[in-house]
Formats: sequence, C-alpha cells, structure tokens
Amino acid sequence: MIHLVLTTFANADAAANIIRILVEERLVACGTILPGVRSIYQWEGRIEDTQEVMVFLKTSASSLPALQARLLVLHPYETPEILALDSAAVSPAYAEWVAKQTG
Repeated sequence: MIHLVLTTFANADAAANIIRILVEERLVACGTILPGVRSIYQWEGRIEDTQEVMVFLKTSASSLPALQARLLVLHPYETPEILALDSAAVSPAYAEWVAKQTG
C-alpha cells in the first residue's frame, strides 16, 4: 500500500531541504512542493493567517512509521501537520516504484 503524507512548511526552501533528506534516507520516494497555500488556524489562543507551502510525500506502508518519526525530528514547526492518507487506487507501476525507492 502507498501512502500520501501531507505536511506544510513556511517556505519552499525549508521544504526542499527536508524532502532531500527524506529521499536520501529512502523514507519517501518523492516529495512535491505546492507553493502559495494559505493556512488559517488557531494557535496558542490566537487566530493565525499564514502563507505556507504544501508538501505531498509518497511513501510505502512499511516506511510510514519511520517517516512520521523522522518528520517530527526534522520539521521546524513545534507541532507539524503530518496527515497520512491511504491510497484507494494506485497504478501498479507507480506502486512498485515507490516500494523500490523506500525499500
């Protein structure tokens, strides 16, 4: 099974640096940075309105626990968003590639 993990970063450079580490450590097959997202949330009693980048990380089920643990160490946010979605359908060739890259 392939998982899509969503997280946000303050900027694309910070995201790219961490994605490179995760790819090198074979915890993700790929990371995609989507710029220009706006997050509105409550933090420590205040409403925040922040420009961020969204990151889509692709990983295998076997690598997911290690990826989550590593993100908690590497991520600059005190409480990073780490949202893992199960894939309902993935092309077999792509699933094989992700498994190979994270195995």
